[in-house]
Amino acid sequence: MSGTPTEGNRVEEFTAFRKRMNERILGEDNQVVRRFFALDTQTYRAGALDVKTKEMLGLVASMVLRCDDCISYHVAQCKEAGVNRDEFFEVFSVGLVVGGSIVIPHLRRAVDFLDSLETETPAEAEACADHPAA
Repeated sequence: MSGTPTEGNRVEEFTAFRKRMNERILGEDNQVVRRFFALDTQTYRAGALDVKTKEMLGLVASMVLRCDDCISYHVAQCKEAGVNRDEFFEVFSVGLVVGGSIVIPHLRRAVDFLDSLETETPAEAEACADHPAA
């Protein structure tokens, strides 16, 4: 991180925006949206696969789909689930191999977001912890 003001607040800004917009969206009277958000939440609960594995799968899928918001979200969820740096880079490797070189810019942003998470306070990290929908 180069220390620019926006980089220092990246996790906080991402988390606040997600929370605000999720509340706004779920405040609408639309059962399809509410059910999809609920399905997303249920999908990442422990089952035959543990939460850590499911979040790593979500991270790979997000990288392949090249969704930066999804990548940031799943990086935060993986961190909370106990994924260590070596595991992250194995997950990144799978996403890169499956998605190809077009994933490289997203890999850069994923590592930058991980670096931001690793330098924040524990309270900030917990704020990213709610599903629904990346």
